[in-house]
Amino acid sequence: MEGTNEIDSRIIGSLKDLENREGEFSRSANVYRELLQIQMEAKASARIIRPNLSEDRVRERLREGMPLLPFEDFLPDWNQVQAVLRHIIAWTAADPEVSQMDDDLGNMGSDLGFLREAAEVWYRGHSLRTLPFARSVDVELLASVIGATLKPFLWVYSEMLYPAVEQESWRRNTCPVCGGKPDFSSLKEGGTRWLFCSRCDGGWLFSRMECPYCGTRNQEALAYFTSEEQPGLYRLYVCEECHTYIKGIDSRISGAEVLLPLERVCTPDLDRQVQEKGYVPGWTTRKGTDGSSQGPAEEEKERRAN
Repeated sequence: MEGTNEIDSRIIGSLKDLENREGEFSRSANVYRELLQIQMEAKASARIIRPNLSEDRVRERLREGMPLLPFEDFLPDWNQVQAVLRHIIAWTAADPEVSQMDDDLGNMGSDLGFLREAAEVWYRGHSLRTLPFARSVDVELLASVIGATLKPFLWVYSEMLYPAVEQESWRRNTCPVCGGKPDFSSLKEGGTRWLFCSRCDGGWLFSRMECPYCGTRNQEALAYFTSEEQPGLYRLYVCEECHTYIKGIDSRISGAEVLLPLERVCTPDLDRQVQEKGYVPGWTTRKGTDGSSQGPAEEEKERRAN
């Protein structure tokens, strides 16, 4: 089995190959590779405190449906996190697709207190609009920056804690390590379905006949489309009850390990196809101040109300 460094090198090498293609896809691969290099370098030197979890405590948390890494146990070196944040902000500001960088977001790199507060709100799945400071910035951009900054540290925790997860006993719609929502899925040998976390990239076993976002098992509400360009290999699973979707790959056909950083950048046409049909990505929903799940429409209503 390949080690983490070998996999990271293979991902970066594949993205460099994609950059040689013509058109907009080439530029996207280049931008994404720059981000991944920042994150992978941070992961290689990440300083974290390991949670004090006995085997009994692990079993207890999973049995109760609690992730192994609540925010209270997410203990990176926050000064190092802040340094990564500054790199991410600089990378974001250099992106020509970002028309104007919020000055307040740029100043956030020097405010360690706000970083920790924003990280906690993001980690708990709440809208960043609840932060007074965030009212003056593009909250979608802010959420992306926070997520990209914390990802290398979440990678380290994921690699550390996932071996302790008893897959057969979890089967929930959130990550057993960090509690994040899935943004990709895979069919493996034996027809088992696996979900992959949008935050820490960990994978876990899940029911094939259930929506990973609203939890419905109403088969009349669940369907999937195949990719127009690669029918059979990629699937777009949709739910008519919550109008969300999740991308998936049939690993039995690909015959390869799912490398999420590559799959995310290589499948933008899948998102376009399904969003044109009116579905939204389920992993982007947030919790409102009352704890309820919020999609893009609900967040816009909350913004206007505030």
